[in-house]
Amino acid sequence: MDYIIGQNPPAQNPGSRNPGSHTPGGMGAPGAAPSAQTADVIMDGTETNFMQAVIEASNTVPVLVDFWADWCGPCKQLTPVIEKVVRAAKGRVRLVKVDIEANRALAAQLTRIGLPLQSIPMVAAFWKGQILDLFQGALPESQVKKFVETVLKSAGGGTLPSADLLTEARTAMETNQPEHAAELFSAVLGEEPENPAAWGGLIRALLALDNEEAATAALEDVPQAIATHPEIEGARAELELKREGRRVAGEADELRRRIEANPEDFEARMNLANALNVSGHREEAAAELLAIIRADRNWNEGAAKQLLFKFFEAWGHDDPATLTARRRLSSLLFS
Repeated sequence: MDYIIGQNPPAQNPGSRNPGSHTPGGMGAPGAAPSAQTADVIMDGTETNFMQAVIEASNTVPVLVDFWADWCGPCKQLTPVIEKVVRAAKGRVRLVKVDIEANRALAAQLTRIGLPLQSIPMVAAFWKGQILDLFQGALPESQVKKFVETVLKSAGGGTLPSADLLTEARTAMETNQPEHAAELFSAVLGEEPENPAAWGGLIRALLALDNEEAATAALEDVPQAIATHPEIEGARAELELKREGRRVAGEADELRRRIEANPEDFEARMNLANALNVSGHREEAAAELLAIIRADRNWNEGAAKQLLFKFFEAWGHDDPATLTARRRLSSLLFS
């Protein structure tokens, strides 16, 4: 490396290679699928190959540089994590690992231009020859993944393959294809076993297939590390509501007759709300609970409001039915 990173390289002799023309492994722009000739996306970096493996390569694909040393315990924790995330990216980002003890001259030069190599592990993301972002410390897989997603977005709007699969799976759910959605969510989990969105989506897809047994088993298989994530809590709430709604589903006509005879039969309204929810009539389900709150917001220690909040959790906080019911609830509580 014969110039300081961050500066333009010196002019080369006629006939020498243009740094911007090299495309390692045949890779395309960020977000594009790698070609069949794609080389291994992980390699060791040295003083000799840093220019080609990092600076030149970053003209076509973001390159993460993992600075480490053999005496660094946290480095040994981080490296397998970042390798896993990079391999899951399937060529949309590359990783170069630099041992700062074995490459002291390189480390010294990078330190002079501002890289904080006094504290490792440190990972710097290069794009178009420049440092795009960096982090220090042994981050968990979820944060490393988020870092890579941010890098891809900043480098041209690319996404990780798992993000593409999640988008496709959600579209399948929205278009009433729960079986296909379940397959896609499972594919994500094959790559990312602790992806809460995929776990929550899989459970919801199984519920849409009326397979409560499989949904229950999936919920039990959720890794403990993400068991309280909102995506998991929402799926758990939907499973519980489905069970309760199924219990009263055949009683809907009788419940309506009870309410018509006595509009303050709040127990009947609660049961009808559950039955309506499990049959997909979310607005009507919310309306029954709002009717209870309007008449007596403290009935049964606020049971109607608690159930309504459980609906919101199961439906998702951005669901149109949730947004409408929240506005109506606010007007009741604060009017």
